[in-house]
Amino acid sequence: MGVSLLQRAIGHALDCVDGISRSSLLRATPCAGWNVRTLLHHMNDAFDVLEESAYAGFVAPGRARTRQSDDDPVASIRRRAMGILHAGLPVTRGDTAAIGDRRIPVDGVMVAMALEIAVHGWDIARACGDDRPIPAGLSAELLLVVPLLVDDATRPGLFAPRVTAPDGASPSDRLVAYLGRDPTASRWAGTDL
Repeated sequence: MGVSLLQRAIGHALDCVDGISRSSLLRATPCAGWNVRTLLHHMNDAFDVLEESAYAGFVAPGRARTRQSDDDPVASIRRRAMGILHAGLPVTRGDTAAIGDRRIPVDGVMVAMALEIAVHGWDIARACGDDRPIPAGLSAELLLVVPLLVDDATRPGLFAPRVTAPDGASPSDRLVAYLGRDPTASRWAGTDL
């Protein structure tokens, strides 16, 4: 399950970063206090966690992952995403990774990273004025697992309070609303931080 979700999330994110120009990097995003550049660095950090868990079997604690010095964070995202899509990750059923004091199935890490990458792709698209939704099949599957990953205990400091999605909302809108984003807002486009 994790590999398929991750592949589709990465494909969606790659589509979302296609429209980013240098002038877009300072635009505000739905992630409070973050601009597009900061969010791209955060996505690169997520790729680090994914690669460490799948290849090394552990995530190094306390290591600063952010590549604030990357001259071109979009190129970095594309390069790393394409590397994962083409090379794959060496995961077999039952593999686990040490994250902190816990061992977590790598497949579970992939599901969490798929959620992270898909939603942040949406954030970037919104910040750049693109109303592109998360693909319906991907967002519907992520809606099934998001309550297992984000609940009232894990939400603080990571996600804004849940937003009520409009009646008849698409799976994409319901997913981003669950994670504290207003799917109908367009205030981020063109606003610089």
